[in-house]
Amino acid sequence: MPEDHGPAREVAPWKDKLHEIIFEADTPAGKAFDVSLIVIILLSVVVVIVSTMPSAQAEPYRTLYLSLEWIFTAAFLVEYVLRLIIVRRPLRYVFSFYGIIDLLSILPAFIGLIPGSSADKLMVIRTLRLLRIFRVFKLTRYLSEASALREAMRLSRHKLAVFMTTVLIVVLIASALMHVIETQPSVKFPNGNPGFNTLPDSLYWAVITMTTVGYGDVVPFTGAGKVITMALVLVGYSIIIVPTGILTAEIASTNKKKVVTTRACPSCMKEGHDIDAIFCKRCGEPLESTATDSAI
Repeated sequence: MPEDHGPAREVAPWKDKLHEIIFEADTPAGKAFDVSLIVIILLSVVVVIVSTMPSAQAEPYRTLYLSLEWIFTAAFLVEYVLRLIIVRRPLRYVFSFYGIIDLLSILPAFIGLIPGSSADKLMVIRTLRLLRIFRVFKLTRYLSEASALREAMRLSRHKLAVFMTTVLIVVLIASALMHVIETQPSVKFPNGNPGFNTLPDSLYWAVITMTTVGYGDVVPFTGAGKVITMALVLVGYSIIIVPTGILTAEIASTNKKKVVTTRACPSCMKEGHDIDAIFCKRCGEPLESTATDSAI
């Protein structure tokens, strides 16, 4: 039985129009909005990066970068408020993944106004704006490919879980062996190799070795340890391509080019509905209607 959310109310036509532009990309206006938003996001991230250079700390560049930061913040704030106004359930949007990212793209500028706060420490939060590109990469061609990749990952999750379990077992065994072998007293290290004193230290060495990164900060010195190292590197080379093969096989088997649109549910913001869909595949609410449930 459908959940009763309360009495229905009429939706203003301008809200439907704004929802189509801001949350969807099947119309020229929606595409133009997404492209403009991508440009603003990229420019804001460029400003954040450039503003960390020593030359940017001197006037007049510092004032210029600060002014640009507030311009971008104002643009994101207007967009955030519009999204709150046009969705049927604002709280659901606020606490959604993209809603939190949208809010984090605005907060740093205002937190920087608080006495004693450091704007430089908020640099990482400002770079999270780049995550918003995933929101606007919703043109049909991208949405279809993203759906295929997501479906392939879902179907292969059990195989990937078995693979990761196998990797974990190999890493733990190699770590335990190295911890025992390398901590034995020797002429070079009377108290044992300090890089393998604890099992977590050995785990660190095993992961770095198995992924063939090889920082060189922790190395074995015994003959047995070197043999285990060579074996672990060979194992790493052998299994590093396994996840790629699993995902490739699933993508090839599920790539049926199903036609989807960028239509977004006004209630739960679910995207990627079929072209002839009438109701949301997640919450069951009508995708297009003249009446909606009352907002939360």
